[in-house]
Amino acid sequence: MLHPVAAHFAIVLPLVSLLLGVLYIIKPSELMSKISTRFMVFASLFLIAAFFTGKEDGAETYILLSQAGKALLLEHKDFGLYLSVAMFVTALIKLLGCKKNIFKLEVLSVALLLIISAGIFYQGKIGGELTYTYGANVEKHSDGMDCLEEQAEDEAEE
Repeated sequence: MLHPVAAHFAIVLPLVSLLLGVLYIIKPSELMSKISTRFMVFASLFLIAAFFTGKEDGAETYILLSQAGKALLLEHKDFGLYLSVAMFVTALIKLLGCKKNIFKLEVLSVALLLIISAGIFYQGKIGGELTYTYGANVEKHSDGMDCLEEQAEDEAEE
């Protein structure tokens, strides 16, 4: 399962990119422009990787989820695709702004990244819910029913 690794990078790299982008806006320099652009491109690649690894891992766990879990997994997948595409387009805007020295495009990309970062936090919340509430890809996940079975067995033995 590669999704957890890719997802954690897909959460952190956009935030680092956002911080570097804000620092670039505050004090513009060619070096900061290049650094923040590179981080944004890497963030975009990790969001795409998180989407595809999640699609793979999600396919394995889908049949094991409840109806509510299945619906949430599909929402998670769809929103992941939207975030990946938005991040890719934003990285292209930033790359163009960096290459052509168009400060306004770079500011636009940082503003878009702020919105995408908020979406990434929401996406992380959904992923956490899938894992901790519905047991998506958690080995030996219990829905609580086995505890009741064990209790019934213990009572029957007495």
